[in-house]
Amino acid sequence: MKEKNTTRTKWIHLRLTPDEMKILKIGFEKSLCPKMSDYARKNMLGKPVVLKYRNTSVDELVIEISRLRTELNAIGNNYNQAVKKLHSLGQISEFKNWILSFQQDRDKLFEAIENIKNCVLELVAKWSL
Repeated sequence: MKEKNTTRTKWIHLRLTPDEMKILKIGFEKSLCPKMSDYARKNMLGKPVVLKYRNTSVDELVIEISRLRTELNAIGNNYNQAVKKLHSLGQISEFKNWILSFQQDRDKLFEAIENIKNCVLELVAKWSL
């Protein structure tokens, strides 16, 4: 079977007003067409044009979640540094007792932070598609 020749050899020269060009550019920027000529050709031939769709509220949510994730990492790092410093003061018996009892709370905090980070990563992956 012979393949159909899809090489475009015919030209159309078209003049537009600045307002018409602006409308064409706005439509092109909203589309998924790689080139303006593809967008114009599809419009002229009555073919469907696939448009980009972004939910700005979801974009804002993803930005906020990413910021919270960064903040959680910083809080966890600061907390870990404080506990390490307290461990270096292990010669004093009061601090030693406090460190041992506080170890369980530290483990619970890091487990909670890890759960939050995993949830944030899942949400970001879901909304980034």
